[in-house]
Amino acid sequence: MRSPVLAADSVTELGDGVRGAVLVAGSHGGLIAAYLGAKAGAHALILNDAGIGLDEAGIAGLAWLERIGMAAATVSHMSCRIGDGRDSLARGLISHANGCAVRTGVAIGMRSEVAAERLRDAPAAHAPPPPYAEGRWQVGSQRGVEVWALDSVGELVPEDEGHILIIGSHGALHGGRRDSALDIGGWPIAAYAAASNDAGGGIDAAGTTRLAELDRRGIPAVAVDAQSARIGDGWSMMETGIISCVNAAARRTGARVGVRFSAWIERL
Repeated sequence: MRSPVLAADSVTELGDGVRGAVLVAGSHGGLIAAYLGAKAGAHALILNDAGIGLDEAGIAGLAWLERIGMAAATVSHMSCRIGDGRDSLARGLISHANGCAVRTGVAIGMRSEVAAERLRDAPAAHAPPPPYAEGRWQVGSQRGVEVWALDSVGELVPEDEGHILIIGSHGALHGGRRDSALDIGGWPIAAYAAASNDAGGGIDAAGTTRLAELDRRGIPAVAVDAQSARIGDGWSMMETGIISCVNAAARRTGARVGVRFSAWIERL
């Protein structure tokens, strides 16, 4: 049987049905997203280039998957909403592809749905994905408020309540769902403050839609410029991130566009 084509808003929310399918996911095309897609057993992947960003982190997963013989491509963040699998399949235009995908007939500028159809015939990966350790680091603590750097929103734990969370994921709501802003299984995490990567902003300013929902919850939240910090890398945000977008709650704490992210954290 040829592989089916499935759409998902995030590789952090995959079920058993992904195994053997061509997966068109709204996640960025970085290392951690590539790993989660491959680990779930997808036959091939189409992700979002997230503005490409610092060190080309938004497409770094393509070469990583090439090494295990898995076909993968990204769609342009300006062609469809990041964090929205169905929009990626409907409107996405291919921006990058690894060698395995190119040999299957995937080409730059191709519509995502056409590319996905071609990837149904891609050879299966010749090796399982190597281990990839998702990161969680405590980078500070003051007056009972801990500061944690997370590579992925999928690394959230209930104990993050009341902490400052530096999350390497894009700042988009998954499929536009408000319950994906900062939640575990639909249960909201009341963080002290939160940050994410703006994924280049993208079409419909999708890369920062999480900020408005967190503002509604009274949580100060910012996004850092994808060109200043590697997407999928919370530690990189702390080291070199520059704030590109703030919500009203964050503005009241002194957050400003163009300011070094670490300076705002110190102020908090």
